[in-house]
Amino acid sequence: MRATDIIAHKRDALQLSTAEINWFIEQLTAGTLPDYQASALMMAIYIQGMSRRETVDLTLAMANSGDQLDLHDAVDYAVDKHSSGGVGDKTSLVVLPIVAACGVPVAKMSGRGLGFSGGTLDKMEAIPGWQAHVPIESFKQQVREIGLVLAGQTAELAPADGKLYALRDVTATVSSIPLIAASIMSKKLAAGSDGIVLDVKVGRGAFMKTVESGRLLAETMVNIGQDAGRDVVALLSEMNQPLGYAVGNANETREAILTLHGSADTPPDFWEHCLEVGGHMLILAGGADSLDTAKEKMTAARDSGRALSKFRQMVEAQGGSGRFVDRPDLLEQPPFVADITINRGGWVEEIDAAAIGMASVLLGAGREKKGDSIDYRVGINLMIKVGDTVKANQVVGQVLAATEATLQAGNAAVLQALTVSDQPVKPLPHFYGTVT
Repeated sequence: MRATDIIAHKRDALQLSTAEINWFIEQLTAGTLPDYQASALMMAIYIQGMSRRETVDLTLAMANSGDQLDLHDAVDYAVDKHSSGGVGDKTSLVVLPIVAACGVPVAKMSGRGLGFSGGTLDKMEAIPGWQAHVPIESFKQQVREIGLVLAGQTAELAPADGKLYALRDVTATVSSIPLIAASIMSKKLAAGSDGIVLDVKVGRGAFMKTVESGRLLAETMVNIGQDAGRDVVALLSEMNQPLGYAVGNANETREAILTLHGSADTPPDFWEHCLEVGGHMLILAGGADSLDTAKEKMTAARDSGRALSKFRQMVEAQGGSGRFVDRPDLLEQPPFVADITINRGGWVEEIDAAAIGMASVLLGAGREKKGDSIDYRVGINLMIKVGDTVKANQVVGQVLAATEATLQAGNAAVLQALTVSDQPVKPLPHFYGTVT
């Protein structure tokens, strides 16, 4: 085969054969395909799209490009979740231990944050001593012994995806539905879980800005998973405003742990989000026969302390200190804190999630590019939601900063993201639908 022929086929809107796709990924992984030819094919796919069969073939080829975990020698059935990213999304830290506490093994590999979309590993590493690197055999042993493992993705898992993403990032081909779906699902399939819940965020603070585009991505990923023999469901969730109150790594970890404690200060939208995502994980694994039953089981696991205990087991198994689980207030905080005071009364009309996310990056909580260092301590607390009533000069949150300069800039950026109306405003929905 020749790369130029494959590029020409897709350029001319022809379907690529399974053999062509497999050859392309094999050559890419081996390092024998020039970057310019790989980039040319990515652009052709971006413009012409891919059929369902092509997208599945591409995903499977990428999944097969490196190691593939088989967890069945450790557990009979494992579940996983994936979020397409969002502002304040610390869901995994709550959902994973609750689902595990309900008797369903959870084996998750996560990534780091880029831009304002915070990574699960970055939040967990705010706990002193906790290690994301878990060797494969230890990964299996941990899920076998305590039913919960949360680790970083290894370079051996779907390595073709890493190569393609690096090229897409610099060739304006990131926002292709087939390429996004293949990137996400190749890693999920290679990680070995039997059931996968996909949390597809839609809105200003998400990659998919509209419900329609989010649904298309969700349907594409569900189709891939089902064609690959996995149990998959996707949720379309709201991301026009931050999820919960806390934004920032240690800040979100603190809020997640307090949620596991059953704190009365738990943001209602965040808890409802956790119940919905975790509920579908239980249903996939046969741990509940309905969403209502699943939510009851999860609430009981939290209220009994079993979920918090499971989280502590995971933290300690991976080198972290359990005292931060018992006392999340001990997590490090930055030296500068200032109130966010709204200047007019009325109804909250908009909380621009993207602007709040960029404010957190300005404070140092996010990365502009991979490899950048982040400040785990900094962040934002915003205690209002769209539809709430506020009074003039009301304190609606805090900015947590490392310097006086970033404190002032962050505060100004947050206020710019808030819009108040003189007329009543309806609250935003938590979810826009489910794709099965």
